[in-house]
Amino acid sequence: MTKKKIWIIDDDSIYQIIVTKIIQKTDLFSSISSFYDGKDGLEALISVIENKEALPDIILLDINMPVMDGWEFMEELVKLKFLINKQIDVYISSSSIAIEDKNNSKTYPAILGYLSKPITNNDIELIASND
Repeated sequence: MTKKKIWIIDDDSIYQIIVTKIIQKTDLFSSISSFYDGKDGLEALISVIENKEALPDIILLDINMPVMDGWEFMEELVKLKFLINKQIDVYISSSSIAIEDKNNSKTYPAILGYLSKPITNNDIELIASND
């Protein structure tokens, strides 16, 4: 299996550290990048596209964040689809138990799953093997 690039977009810096360690422990990814909110993640994505760098394969996306939340990020990602030459698999990673959030996640084809925090080694292995 080819190692993939994964991005974490989440405003909780402690959670970013924990999930990064879990991801590193699996040794399934070639690189891990973290962003504080949807706006930071979106700006990084635009920069990667403009510089013709390697896009992420997977994004772990929190819903509730300042500046730009996960849903706003997804709206912008849809608008950029014509510039993206590969599929980016998005997994919502949230502590929200609201049924509206789970239902809303099903309206975006790029969102492949909804993971409840805390994410486990099993979750990471499952998303890494999803081809």
